[in-house]
Amino acid sequence: MNAAEDAALTILRVDGSQAAIDRAIACEVPVAIEIDGFGYAVMMMTPQDFGDFATGFLLTERLIDAPADILDIDPFETERGWIVRVTLVERCRARIHDRVRHRTSDTSCGLCGISGLEQVARPLAYRATRPAAPAPALFAALSALRAHQPLNVQTGAVHAAAACDAAGTILAVREDVGRHNALDKLIGHLAGAPVPAFLLVTSRISYEMVDKALVIGAPILVGISAPTTLALSHARTHDLTLVALARPDAMLVAHDPFGWFTTDPE
Repeated sequence: MNAAEDAALTILRVDGSQAAIDRAIACEVPVAIEIDGFGYAVMMMTPQDFGDFATGFLLTERLIDAPADILDIDPFETERGWIVRVTLVERCRARIHDRVRHRTSDTSCGLCGISGLEQVARPLAYRATRPAAPAPALFAALSALRAHQPLNVQTGAVHAAAACDAAGTILAVREDVGRHNALDKLIGHLAGAPVPAFLLVTSRISYEMVDKALVIGAPILVGISAPTTLALSHARTHDLTLVALARPDAMLVAHDPFGWFTTDPE
């Protein structure tokens, strides 16, 4: 499987002009880590360098002491994603049994709290509605966002997730060192409130970020970085309008199911 795939997108400029472009989109797939027959974690990642990843992951998880503790690494593709099967020396196996028995979640960037690929595609009844925020509103919110990021101004080390109205006014912002955490905080704050016109996040648009936007029912998700292939597919499945690489002068419309921003609807 390739690490990137080409996609046809539309560039949306602040002056109102637009143009069709082709851009490489990073591939994102679920990768289940199985260790000595135990489903340990599912990571959302680029499908390459599985041996290096497995070795580094086991070292940082303190499941092995050195690469020599790994007897075999066997990655293979399935219909739902990839499985990386790892076999360890006998001396390390007790750690796996103990960790699997007590482990509920981790702070890694992925779906580490689940153990199998079948748990990744959780059902969603939601399908997005037609957007209400015009392009100028997206640019306005982006320009105003920094003023709502006091922790990042202070540290330069945290992400933000913002809820915005149809005029581009920022209604609420939450910050966190983790992009998923920032969006979860915002969603928790908005619980029970009207659905915002769009969400703006200071990160790449991964599958999980799209999934969280869908759960809250947002019509548009805007990110300052690019989407992954799995994020784009998830947005297309549920008609979520996706805008990426948001900059003061231009943004990329990655998916526009209602023809809201682009001249010709998809």
